[in-house]
Amino acid sequence: MTPAVSIIVPTFNRLEFLPAAIESAFAQSFTDWELIIADDGSAGDTSTYLASLHDPPRVRVLWLSHSGKPSVVRNAALRAARGEFVAFLDSDDVWLPRKLATQIARLKRRPECRWSYTRFSQVDANGHSRAAANVRTFPAPCGWILEKLLKEETVIALPSVVVSRELLQQLGGFDEELVMCEDDELWLQLAAESEIDGVDEALTLIRRHGQHSGSDIAAWQDRRRVFTKALRARAGTQHSRLLRRLRAEMSTGLAKSQAASGERLRVLATLCASVAYSWRYRAWWRGAMTAAARAFAPAAAQSFIRRHRQREIARRG
Repeated sequence: MTPAVSIIVPTFNRLEFLPAAIESAFAQSFTDWELIIADDGSAGDTSTYLASLHDPPRVRVLWLSHSGKPSVVRNAALRAARGEFVAFLDSDDVWLPRKLATQIARLKRRPECRWSYTRFSQVDANGHSRAAANVRTFPAPCGWILEKLLKEETVIALPSVVVSRELLQQLGGFDEELVMCEDDELWLQLAAESEIDGVDEALTLIRRHGQHSGSDIAAWQDRRRVFTKALRARAGTQHSRLLRRLRAEMSTGLAKSQAASGERLRVLATLCASVAYSWRYRAWWRGAMTAAARAFAPAAAQSFIRRHRQREIARRG
C-alpha cells in the first residue's frame, strides 16, 4: 500500500553516524512510512551495513554511482518516493520519536500549509548537546516566511522538513547544478509557493562534527547562485531589493574567500563581474576593498590593517 510518508536518507561512507539516524526513523511513533536510503557510491563497511537492512518493501536502498552532489542523490530518491509527503533525514542527524506524528497531524489540520518544519537543536559527534552561549537558536514561525528566510530571522534545517511530494514534483526538486546550498534554494521556492507550518519545538537534532565536507569558495558560489535564481523568479516583487543586496554580499564573500586561497585572478574576475549590479551598495565596496587588499597588498600592509582593525574593535568594545 502507498505510505503516507517517504523518508529520504542520502549517505556516503557515513557508517559512524548512519545507524543512529536509521534507528531514529524506526523509533517514530508515526509508523506509516517507507524509508529510501540513497547511497552515493559508498564502499566497505557502509555498503555492508546497508546491505544488512532487510525490511522490504518498507526499506529500500538505491545503489548510485558516486556523484558527490547531495542534490543528485536526493532527487534520485524523490523519483522513487511513493508517499503523500516526503521527510528528509540526513545520515548524521537524528529525529526525536514524536517528530513525524506531530508534523503530519498538524499538516492534516492546516491544508493551506503544504510543508512543515521544526525547530532544531545542535549536538556534537557523540550526541551531546551543544547548547552554549555561542550556539544560536532560531524560532520556527508559521505562515509566509520568505522574507524571514532572506533576513535570517528563521533558519530551516533540512532534516526538520516534511513537504508535499506533489509540490516537490511541481517545483522540480533540488537544483543539481548546486554542490552546496541546494536546500536553501528549495526553501526559497517553497516559501514563495505555500505557507509553512512551523513546529516551535526542537524535534530534530543536527549533529556537528569534523566530517562535514565542502569548501568556502563553493559555498559562496552556490549561495550567490541561489539568490540570483530567486531574483529572476521574484523580479519586480517586494523582495527584489533585498535579493539584489544579498547577491552583492555573496559576490564579495566569494572574492574574499578566493583571496584567502591565493586565487588573485579569480578575485579580480569576481569583482569585475559583480560591480555592474553591486556598485550602489556600501557593503560591496567595503568587501571589495578587503578582498583586493588580501589578494594584492604586501604581507606587512595586511598585518598593519589587521592590527588596526583589532585596536578599533577593542576601543569600541
